[in-house]
Parts: sequence; C-alpha cells; structure tokens
Amino acid sequence: MEPSARVTTGYAGLDSILDGLRIGDNVVWKVDSIADYRNFVGPFVEHALQEKKKLVYMRFGDHEPLLEPSPQITIYELEPRQGFESFTTRIHAIISDEGPGAFYVFDCLSELLSAWATDYMVGNFFRVTCPYLFELDTVAYFALIRDRHSFRTIERIRDTTQVLIDVYNHDDHFHIHPLKVWQRRSPTMFLPHRKQGDEFIPLANSFEATNLLSTIAARSGGSAHRQLDHWHHLFLQAEQLASDPSAIEEQQRMVMHICRHLIGREERILALARQYLTLRDLLGIKARVIGTGFIGGKAVGMLLARNILLHDSTFDWQNHLEDHDSFFVGSNVYYSYIVHNGWWKLFMQQKTSEGYFTAAAELREKMLSGSFPEPIREGFHKMLEYYGQYPIIVRSSSLLEDGFGNAFAGKYDSFFCVSQGSPEERLAQFEESVRKIFASAMSEDALAYRLQRGLDQQDEQMALLIQRVSGAYRKHYYFPELAGVGVSYNTFVWDKEMDPQAGMLRLVMGLGTRAVDRVEGDYPRIVALDAPLKKPHKGFEDTRKFSQRDVDLLNVDSNALQTVSLLNLSKEGIEIPWSMYGVRDTETMRLLESRGTKGQDVWLLTFDQLLSKTPFTGIMQRLLKTLEKAYQYPVDVEFTVNFTRQGATRINVVQCRPLQTKGQEIQVEVPADIPAEKTFFSSEGNFMGGNICQPIKWIIWVEAAEYIRLPLSEKYEVARLVGRLNKRIANRSDNPTLLLGPGRWGTSTPSLGVPISFSEINNVSAIAEIAFTSGDLMPELSYGSHFFQDLVEADIFYLALFPDNRNCFVNDAWRHRLPNALEGLMPASSRYKQVVKVYRAPSEGLRLMADVVSQRLACFTS
Repeated sequence: MEPSARVTTGYAGLDSILDGLRIGDNVVWKVDSIADYRNFVGPFVEHALQEKKKLVYMRFGDHEPLLEPSPQITIYELEPRQGFESFTTRIHAIISDEGPGAFYVFDCLSELLSAWATDYMVGNFFRVTCPYLFELDTVAYFALIRDRHSFRTIERIRDTTQVLIDVYNHDDHFHIHPLKVWQRRSPTMFLPHRKQGDEFIPLANSFEATNLLSTIAARSGGSAHRQLDHWHHLFLQAEQLASDPSAIEEQQRMVMHICRHLIGREERILALARQYLTLRDLLGIKARVIGTGFIGGKAVGMLLARNILLHDSTFDWQNHLEDHDSFFVGSNVYYSYIVHNGWWKLFMQQKTSEGYFTAAAELREKMLSGSFPEPIREGFHKMLEYYGQYPIIVRSSSLLEDGFGNAFAGKYDSFFCVSQGSPEERLAQFEESVRKIFASAMSEDALAYRLQRGLDQQDEQMALLIQRVSGAYRKHYYFPELAGVGVSYNTFVWDKEMDPQAGMLRLVMGLGTRAVDRVEGDYPRIVALDAPLKKPHKGFEDTRKFSQRDVDLLNVDSNALQTVSLLNLSKEGIEIPWSMYGVRDTETMRLLESRGTKGQDVWLLTFDQLLSKTPFTGIMQRLLKTLEKAYQYPVDVEFTVNFTRQGATRINVVQCRPLQTKGQEIQVEVPADIPAEKTFFSSEGNFMGGNICQPIKWIIWVEAAEYIRLPLSEKYEVARLVGRLNKRIANRSDNPTLLLGPGRWGTSTPSLGVPISFSEINNVSAIAEIAFTSGDLMPELSYGSHFFQDLVEADIFYLALFPDNRNCFVNDAWRHRLPNALEGLMPASSRYKQVVKVYRAPSEGLRLMADVVSQRLACFTS
C-alpha cells in the first residue's frame, strides 16, 4: 500500500503495532471511561489538523465534549432522542455533505442507549454508518464503554469495523489490546500492550498477560449480565421495582421512562398511558413483545381503551369485555429488517425529495422478499406455537398511526392468518404477512398522506399488532357474530332531531372488514345511538337495497379469508340467531319458491331486535362516551361482538383512536331563499364533515351518462385524468375545488363509480357523489369508514346528491352555461372533454354552505 494511504493515530508506537491506520478505517475503542477515550482522540485530532485534514466532530452524548470549539473543527450537535431513523438519516446527510476524505470523531456510542434503550439499534447504527464512511475514504473514531453492551452487539460491531481495540487502565498504566485490525498482521499485533511514554510494549510473557486479563475479567463480573441487551436490563430493573410495594415514586418514574421507549412520543398519548397503565401493565406488554422498540399507535390505542374502561367503576366492564390476547412486534424490527437485508442505502435515498417516491417503489418491491434476523424468527415461531391453530390477524401499528391528528386510516395493510397447515407453513404465511405490511409503509398512498401532512421526514417505524381473531367456529367457518365501527360524535345526522353527541355505529355481521371499508354493492347498518331504529333511507325497498348481503369470514377448509352470501350461510344451516339480527324477505322467498326453491329463508339484516330489545345500544354508547371523556376528544373504535350461551354481550375493542372531526365550532346559517337561477345545487342532509362555508374557484364534473358508456380501460383513464387535474388546478388555499361524479369515488369497481386513489383527490376542497339511477351508480355515505377518515384528515368536505329525491335540486342549466376548460388545461386529454368537464366558477363567486343543525346544504353564486 502506498505510504500516503496510511494515517497516524498520533502515537508512533501505536502506529507501529497497527502498521498505521488506513484511509477507510473505522476505529472502535472499548474503554472504561470517556477520559480513556479522550486520551486517544486528542493525538489523532492534533495530527489530522497538522496535516490539514477536514475534521468533523459528531456531538450527541451527555458526557463532556471530547473536543473544544475551533475554527478548524466542524461540530454538529445531534439529538438521538428524536429516534433512530432521524438521527441516522441526519448523520448520513452530514457524511454526504462533507464528502470524501473527511476525518471524524464521534461521541461515545454507549450514550445512545439512554436514547434508544436497546443495544441492537446501536449495532444497527454502526452497521449502516461504518460502510458509508468506508466508501467515502474517511477515518472515523468511535468508542464503547466496556460492559455496557451485549456480546451480540459487540460481535456485530466487530464484524463491521476495520479496527477494534480494547483499552485498559491497569496498575497506573494504559494497556491496549487490538482485537481486530483488518488486512494487517504481525507476530505481536494482537497481544496486549502496555503504554510506556509514547511506546507500547507487548506483554510477551504469560505471567503479565494472565495478571492483566484475569484482573480485567474479574472486574467485568459474570458473563450472564453481558449476554443481555440493555432493553432486557431495563425491564429486569422494572420487575424488581414492581415487586417492592414501598417503591411507589420509583415505580412512577419507571412508568414514565418505559412509556417513552415502549408506548410512543406523542405527549397526549403518553399522558393517557401514565394515567391508565401501571408498571405491571407495562411488564405484561413487554412479555409479549418480539424484538424491541415501540408497540405502535394501534396497539397503544387498543390497550388504553381496555384499561380506561376497566378503570370505570360505574359499570361492570369486566363482564362485558372480551380479554385481549395480543402479541406485538417492536418497531425496531422494521429497521433491523432493512439493515439485515442491506437496503439502508436505498432507504436513505427514499428520505430525499428526489427519491421520495421513486426509491420507495424499488424498496417496496425488495421488502416483499427479504429475510428476517434469526432471533426475530425464533420469536415469531414461539408466538405461533402459543396461538396454535386459532386464526390471528397481523395488523400494522406504526409509530404515527392512530394518534391525535394522524389516523393513517387504511393506509397500511393488515392480514388474516387462518393458521391451518404445518408449523413451517404457518410461519411462512405469517412472515409473508409481515413483509407485506412492512412494504405497505412505502406505498404511494401512505407516502402521499405523510407528505401532505408534513410527516415525510419524521420517524415512521412500523410495529405490528398480532391479535387472536375474535369469534367462534361455526362448522368450517370462523367469524365473530357482529363487528363494526363506533364513533362518539356523529356528524352524519340525517334527521333534525338527532344529537351528534350521541354517537353512531356502522354494524355488520361477521368480520369487520365490511364496516371499515366501502364494499361494492353492500352496506353496513348505520345506527344513530340516540335513535337506533331510524334509518337514513325510507321504506322496505330501500332497506333491501341498502343492507348487508355478504359476510366476510375465515374458511378453515380453504385456509383463507372468504366472502359468503347471507343466502348461502342460511342454506348451510350455520347457527346464527337470524331473527335477532334481521327480518325475513318474504317477497324474495316467494320469488324463489316460484322458481322451485321451497322453504328457503332469506334474511335482510336490520338488527332492529338487537337494537331495541337488548342492552347493546346503551352499552355501546356508554363505551364510546367513557373513552371520549378520558381522551377529552371524540373517539373512533373498531369492535367485535359475541354472545355467551346465556346471552351476555362480550365486546372486544380491537382499535381506538382520536376521531378527527370538522366544522364543530363553525356557526353557519344557509340563506333561506336562494334564487333558483343562482343555485348550482341544494339538498337536505346527506353530507358529512360538519358545518362549512367554503368559497369555490373550480368545479370538476364527471358526466355520468358519458362515463358509463366508456370501456373499462377508459374508465381507469378518466380516474388518472382526475388525478392529474387534482395536481394541476386543485389547491385548497388559492384554488378551492369542488369535485363531482357519479356513484362512489375510490371504488375498485369502475361500474360503480370512478376508481381513483386517495392521492388523486387529496387537493380538492369538497367531493360530491351523485346518484345516477339509470346506470345503477349510487353514493354511499360511509361515515366511520377509512375513506371518510381520509376526507376529514385532508379537510375535504363530503356530500351526496340524489337528484330524484324531492329535497334535492341540481341545476344542470346553470352548469351548462359555463365553458369547459379541460382542453386548455389538458390538451392531451381533450378526447375526454364530453366526460370530464372543468369549470371556472363565475366571477361573482361561488359558495358551498352546509349546516348540521338544519341539515341544509347549498352551493350558489353570490
């Protein structure tokens, strides 16, 4: 090697032992104290500055600074408590900016333990930072305090670094013991050496070596302590405190400390956790965590809801709640998965504005086929042994999910595992689910959501919540009797007598997937909790049209999620209390009989008997209001309901989060007599999102009659065109835009509406679904669904128009007087000008107004 490639440590004797440092070396010092580390940093820095090297000091520890400020030294102040991702990303950016050839001094890596509470992430940090420094021809100094880290972490660092040196302070002398010197060797290089003056003398006889190493080993204590990650030491200490009834203050401090490493960072959620989770609760959670790190927002919300209810002494919740039986995959596993598979560099590219979407697409594909570190796989295997062949659901539970202001509703994936097959097959199915959920963190919809909400540079660690599926076996099917979504504040009141404060349910039979998602041709039962028998539609024919037809369940024979019609469930003789949940559809039964099918019951699910003859409605309202009071904020819960043999209700709250609402505080009075010629449309009810008084600058209108005539591929192209217009003209501050179209926006079935993704409408101010009965394109007022949650969080007002209803007026003549601007805005898409109309609002101004109290809605010119 050329002499110029060598670098001095500042000690000639040490250079002689190591054959000098090399450009690219990362040097790790295992020391007893920061003072010992400083003794080696000083000479290295002094000689580097003499040689005019660029010197960079990474300052992040609580210990005294290693270097004093100097014009020759660039010092970066960093905060590791902001999280592994933010810290590591910032350091990666600094290294990139400083470029090749810089020399680095890092504060002691052991300081990161207090910020991250786990050794494993210290090892991950080194695994991703060291190779990048090597790539840029740098020389970097690091330190570890002896016995603060597990053997596994030291081995990971040893495997990655170029130089690893033990430093001992023994008998008033420094001793160094090189443990690894990459691509260099000599007969005495790896012996202990005593520092005498500027020289380092090898301990060449066995007596001296034995005396030194045995003394150091005795000082370090037993090896059992060193086998454990810092994470486990923390919880061992917590267990000791929990068993001491006199250590109340210490227990409270430990609760606060653990919450910041296990629960999250959002202060309002942490305040709830400190109030409702005891040290014993936290130890119980930790016992079910695979890996380390946060359990994520979804898991925290579920656990908090249960404990809030159990703390309520005014009601016997213990006998009305189903016990949770959940495991958690810690958020650090997500980062470890990326590091383990060698994708961190790509992950860093994704954190840049240029690579935010493009690198994410590549990373998402890679994440679908990665492998897991072996200790994590062992944790997966033990968990699956515990559940056996009971079905489980693997759910996303990211750090930002289900917080105040950020629900991430439906942005990340969840998967059912029916848990049939051999242990190896069940493990493979589970791992595939984990890969898909991790990959969903890089989906375009999730990234667009984070970008729009200013979360794109925040840590978004993906933890997982694994829950035993609530329900029972019914022949070869497994499902809960009921499931749904409950909200403690109901902005979708369709009757003037209803109180929004009473809350609302979206109720279904079977798995709750049909309650949280907008399902094609199927409708949950909407229950206003102060008027449970009132329906948002009129008459038996509407009941038939707007009711649940199919049930989502788990088929044990096929080992898969399946959708089965109510008719087939009834035919198969599945034991369900049909008369409690529905009414016989005698008209359809007569029709079937006329076609030769006799004695076949056909049920329409209304749940009227359940809602009027049992305590269920009152229990659900009490549940929602109890949680709302604790959160001091409206809440949104997902739940399942099963019944004991004695008929007692057992509710499983599987998710709870703050409910984002809009327009509660705005007072709006829609003018009483708006001239018809100035009215674009007006209606009574059928809107969601609270009161609104919104100026409109642009209108995008999808013409129903033209849309239904398009072939399937062109319906998708219309959706993409709407997405381009969303980016081109829609801007809520400067160009508030009203988007109107037939049927359901965001449907996956183009025959029922326009199949846009949420990122293609995220800039509009209001969205309208218009009933087009001749084409069977009908809106669904899906308050409580993931779709609605997206609209509220994006501050998009929702309305549905039913032109055939006597209380709805749509002024097509007013609209037809406006010129279509599509061709000028999107010349390449001019062939769709008969389908997509883009209108600039008249100069006199256009306003959209809605009032929850009067249930009036109008869009009109001034």
